[in-house]
Amino acid sequence: MQGRRIDRIEEQLRIELSEIIEREIQDPRIGLLTVTRSKVSPDLSHARIFVTVLGDPIQRKKAFEGLRSAASFIRRSLSKRLHHLRRIPELSFDYDETVEKSIRIEELLEQIKTKGE
Repeated sequence: MQGRRIDRIEEQLRIELSEIIEREIQDPRIGLLTVTRSKVSPDLSHARIFVTVLGDPIQRKKAFEGLRSAASFIRRSLSKRLHHLRRIPELSFDYDETVEKSIRIEELLEQIKTKGE
Protein backbone atom coordinates (compact mmCIF):
# COMPACT_ATOMS: atom_id res chain seq x y z
CA MET A 1 0.00 0.00 0.00
CA GLN A 2 2.76 2.43 0.97
CA GLY A 3 4.68 1.61 -2.23
CA ARG A 4 1.81 2.64 -4.48
CA ARG A 5 1.46 5.94 -2.62
CA ILE A 6 5.16 6.68 -3.08
CA ASP A 7 4.87 5.78 -6.79
CA ARG A 8 1.97 8.21 -7.20
CA ILE A 9 3.85 10.95 -5.36
CA GLU A 10 6.95 10.38 -7.50
CA GLU A 11 4.91 10.68 -10.70
CA GLN A 12 3.10 13.76 -9.43
CA LEU A 13 6.42 15.34 -8.45
CA ARG A 14 7.82 14.68 -11.93
CA ILE A 15 4.83 16.31 -13.62
CA GLU A 16 4.71 19.33 -11.32
CA LEU A 17 8.48 19.89 -11.48
CA SER A 18 8.36 19.80 -15.28
CA GLU A 19 5.71 22.51 -15.31
CA ILE A 20 7.47 24.66 -12.71
CA ILE A 21 10.81 24.49 -14.52
CA GLU A 22 9.21 25.19 -17.89
CA ARG A 23 6.85 28.01 -16.88
CA GLU A 24 8.06 29.66 -13.69
CA ILE A 25 11.85 29.65 -13.72
CA GLN A 26 13.43 32.44 -15.74
CA ASP A 27 17.07 31.44 -15.25
CA PRO A 28 18.88 31.55 -18.63
CA ARG A 29 21.31 28.83 -17.48
CA ILE A 30 18.48 26.32 -17.52
CA GLY A 31 18.05 25.57 -21.19
CA LEU A 32 16.21 22.65 -22.72
CA LEU A 33 15.76 20.31 -19.82
CA THR A 34 13.48 17.31 -19.27
CA VAL A 35 12.53 15.82 -15.92
CA THR A 36 12.66 12.09 -16.60
CA ARG A 37 11.84 10.64 -13.18
CA SER A 38 11.92 11.23 -9.47
CA LYS A 39 12.82 8.98 -6.56
CA VAL A 40 11.41 9.79 -3.13
CA SER A 41 12.66 8.43 0.19
CA PRO A 42 10.12 6.37 2.17
CA ASP A 43 9.69 9.12 4.76
CA LEU A 44 9.21 11.77 1.99
CA SER A 45 12.05 13.88 3.36
CA HIS A 46 14.27 13.70 0.26
CA ALA A 47 13.68 13.44 -3.46
CA ARG A 48 16.21 12.79 -6.21
CA ILE A 49 15.10 14.38 -9.44
CA PHE A 50 16.60 12.93 -12.60
CA VAL A 51 16.84 15.23 -15.60
CA THR A 52 18.32 15.21 -19.08
CA VAL A 53 19.80 18.36 -20.58
CA LEU A 54 20.09 19.06 -24.28
CA GLY A 55 23.58 20.29 -25.06
CA ASP A 56 27.21 19.70 -24.27
CA PRO A 57 28.70 19.03 -20.80
CA ILE A 58 29.27 22.75 -20.24
CA GLN A 59 25.59 23.49 -20.86
CA ARG A 60 24.69 20.58 -18.58
CA LYS A 61 26.85 22.02 -15.78
CA LYS A 62 25.24 25.46 -16.17
CA ALA A 63 21.76 23.92 -16.11
CA PHE A 64 22.50 22.09 -12.86
CA GLU A 65 23.90 25.25 -11.29
CA GLY A 66 20.66 27.01 -12.24
CA LEU A 67 18.56 24.19 -10.82
CA ARG A 68 20.47 24.12 -7.56
CA SER A 69 20.14 27.87 -7.12
CA ALA A 70 16.40 27.67 -7.85
CA ALA A 71 15.78 24.65 -5.58
CA SER A 72 14.20 26.66 -2.74
CA PHE A 73 11.93 28.51 -5.19
CA ILE A 74 10.93 25.20 -6.78
CA ARG A 75 10.19 23.73 -3.37
CA ARG A 76 7.95 26.68 -2.45
CA SER A 77 6.08 26.31 -5.73
CA LEU A 78 5.67 22.61 -5.04
CA SER A 79 4.25 23.33 -1.60
CA LYS A 80 1.55 25.49 -3.21
CA ARG A 81 0.73 22.84 -5.80
CA LEU A 82 0.99 19.77 -3.55
CA HIS A 83 -0.78 21.17 -0.51
CA HIS A 84 -2.10 17.69 0.37
CA LEU A 85 1.44 16.64 1.39
CA ARG A 86 2.48 17.54 4.91
CA ARG A 87 6.14 17.72 3.99
CA ILE A 88 7.68 18.76 0.70
CA PRO A 89 10.92 16.80 0.23
CA GLU A 90 14.34 18.35 -0.07
CA LEU A 91 15.29 18.27 -3.74
CA SER A 92 18.53 17.08 -5.27
CA PHE A 93 19.05 17.05 -9.01
CA ASP A 94 20.96 14.33 -10.86
CA TYR A 95 21.72 13.74 -14.50
CA ASP A 96 19.81 10.81 -15.98
CA GLU A 97 22.21 8.78 -18.09
CA THR A 98 19.64 6.26 -19.33
CA VAL A 99 19.03 8.15 -22.57
CA GLU A 100 22.72 8.21 -23.43
CA LYS A 101 23.08 4.55 -22.47
CA SER A 102 20.15 3.52 -24.65
CA ILE A 103 21.58 5.46 -27.62
CA ARG A 104 24.92 3.73 -27.11
CA ILE A 105 23.23 0.31 -26.98
CA GLU A 106 21.39 1.12 -30.22
CA GLU A 107 24.68 2.07 -31.87
CA LEU A 108 26.33 -1.16 -30.74
CA LEU A 109 23.40 -3.25 -31.95
CA GLU A 110 23.54 -1.48 -35.31
CA GLN A 111 27.29 -2.25 -35.56
CA ILE A 112 26.63 -5.91 -34.82
CA LYS A 113 23.84 -5.96 -37.41
CA THR A 114 26.09 -4.47 -40.12
CA LYS A 115 28.93 -6.88 -39.35
CA GLY A 116 26.56 -9.83 -39.63
CA GLU A 117 25.47 -8.91 -43.15
